[in-house]
Amino acid sequence: MRTDAELIADPDTYTSGVPHDALTRLREKNVVRVDDFWAIFRYDDVRTVLRSPGVFSSHRGATQIRDPAPADLAYVQRMMLNQDPPAHTRLRRMLTRAFTPRAVARLEDGIRSHAREIVASLSGDFAADVADLPLLTLADVFGVPRQDRALLYDWSNRVIGFQDSEYALSSSSTAGMTDMALAALELRPDDGRDPRARDGMPDLYAYAHALGAYKRAHPSDDVMSNLMREDISLEEFENLFWLFSVAGNETLRNGIPGGMIALLEHPDQYARLRADRSLLPSAVEEMLRWWTPVMHFRRTAVQDTSLSGVRIRAGEKVVVWFSSANRDELVFTSPEAFDAGRREADHLSFGHGPHFCLGAQLARTQMRAVFDAVLDLPGVLELDGEVVRLRSNFQNGVKHLPVVVS
Repeated sequence: MRTDAELIADPDTYTSGVPHDALTRLREKNVVRVDDFWAIFRYDDVRTVLRSPGVFSSHRGATQIRDPAPADLAYVQRMMLNQDPPAHTRLRRMLTRAFTPRAVARLEDGIRSHAREIVASLSGDFAADVADLPLLTLADVFGVPRQDRALLYDWSNRVIGFQDSEYALSSSSTAGMTDMALAALELRPDDGRDPRARDGMPDLYAYAHALGAYKRAHPSDDVMSNLMREDISLEEFENLFWLFSVAGNETLRNGIPGGMIALLEHPDQYARLRADRSLLPSAVEEMLRWWTPVMHFRRTAVQDTSLSGVRIRAGEKVVVWFSSANRDELVFTSPEAFDAGRREADHLSFGHGPHFCLGAQLARTQMRAVFDAVLDLPGVLELDGEVVRLRSNFQNGVKHLPVVVS
């Protein structure tokens, strides 16, 4: 018999679903030792950790449970995700203009058009079909040629799916890609290297530099063009490209099919939403809470402290478990239920504090567009086979979601 702590740490567990029963039991203890880290399960304590970078650092040991190799740590620490204020604030400021309400509003018509095209021509695998929407949106925001967007798909597969053999060596068709994409792909490794390491994604970095050079010569109104105008180091630039390519795609790619699973498993709420479209914004928030695409993030204590009476020493890892906090009974009524009209506390699927997701509003816009199109279908979607989940203890991923309109 495995303990609950062993269960939640094992990526094999998640191929059959998030172990919510184990997380419920662990919430009773709240701060629990798991392997070489402290796991935090209650909503209020998770928020405390995330809003206290002076105590719980993103920079000290980076933000993944796995420690980077010692030789890679300094490089990984230059990523915005792995920095604390004020260094984090400086980099974040370079990107904010792409995510203002006005900037998102300019993209909305295109997003809605893409979403309707995707939903109107579903192939039968909802997860595979909707994966193209965040790729199209990210390509436009970032300045990546649309014909190269499969690169973003493969890079995020390799990073998020390093624990899953189907994703670890992801390789999409190169048909129609630009010359700079084809040149970069000559460097793609085929040995499953750690994608967080500097030498683990040589094709990504080669493409980043080629695209940067193109944007310097042909600037436009996109993130890459803006970055070329900034005072930014080589390591910061490469890490921002890595982060954008992965984080800008993967969370939404799994959040959308996760939201569809919520409707499929709660047909009464599906019918309620079809009858009252005004519930769509709250339903999207509930999808993000109920599914929780990113299940945890790590911090490192920089001083002796305590949480819920448990002593945590400087240098120890602290991992906040979003998939537990989003179902905290002290915060959410009947948290296991999906309620399309829920009006309670904010979920933590976009994080909290200085690292709150920069693209949250853009993600919400895309989710609303997809489910608006789903609700316009002449019938309802029904499950038409087995859901295939990602083998990962980090991302609550869906590889295949077979559906049929009835």
